[in-house]
Amino acid sequence: MGPDTLPDVVLTLPVALISLAVTLSFGFYQLHTGKKLHSKALEADARDYLADGLSTSVVVVSLIWAYFGLRLDRWAAGAVAAFIFWSGGNLLWRALRDLMDEAIDRDTERKIIGLIESHPRVEHVERCLSRMAGGRFIVDLDVVFRSHSLELAHRIGHQLEDDIIRTFPRVVMAGIKTHSHQSEQLRRLTPVKKPEGTIEAHLARSPWFLLEIIDREDGKISDREYIHNPHWQAETKKGFLVGKWLLGLKPDQVIIVEKKEGTASALLKEAGVELILASDLTSEKDK
Repeated sequence: MGPDTLPDVVLTLPVALISLAVTLSFGFYQLHTGKKLHSKALEADARDYLADGLSTSVVVVSLIWAYFGLRLDRWAAGAVAAFIFWSGGNLLWRALRDLMDEAIDRDTERKIIGLIESHPRVEHVERCLSRMAGGRFIVDLDVVFRSHSLELAHRIGHQLEDDIIRTFPRVVMAGIKTHSHQSEQLRRLTPVKKPEGTIEAHLARSPWFLLEIIDREDGKISDREYIHNPHWQAETKKGFLVGKWLLGLKPDQVIIVEKKEGTASALLKEAGVELILASDLTSEKDK
């Protein structure tokens, strides 16, 4: 509240401008590097530099006005003091939040759940919990599998854990708690030459597949649908493409004419899909 004074801007203004340029440049560089390396410590230090840059910008403005004879230096000092208190509290809150168990963002969580539920043997994800650990995330999921085999569910669960870590770099640990559940209906696929046509011997070459929804208790078919195979004429990687496409239909069983070690059948078996010989199925119906 003392008397108004005008600072000597010949020296103070260049010093303030150089300080502002250096502070902002280093602050933005450090913030970019901190986000790239997922380092909360670097990000916190960068925010401290940027806060200093903002307060210095107030000083620069007051000095420019002082050059034109306006006495704002004292008010700028008060504004800088208030800003220091505000930015200090904000930095403290951010630091505490980063140190505490912060959950992963919603968008990434939905992508993780989508990855899990895309597997043919997964019924749904019951729960997804995440927490932060040193700038990285730990994810725990409860997953219901469409299988009565706990061994199969555990094996697929371990594969999905590796898939999560490989797909999402910020996740350093993933744990899946498996729950087995056999649905009341099963999905059966049969390769056919055409709708209402005869069975096709080769899975990858089959232009059509018959999808049947069958009641497990009485064996009755509740729904039938012919689905066109979009990859049956692929020139390369046909078995892989067809196998992945079939897995997307989430079958429980696939009918085959004979047991062959093709890529499509290998993918189905690896995913826990049951491959049934057409001759065995005919024998069961005759009985």
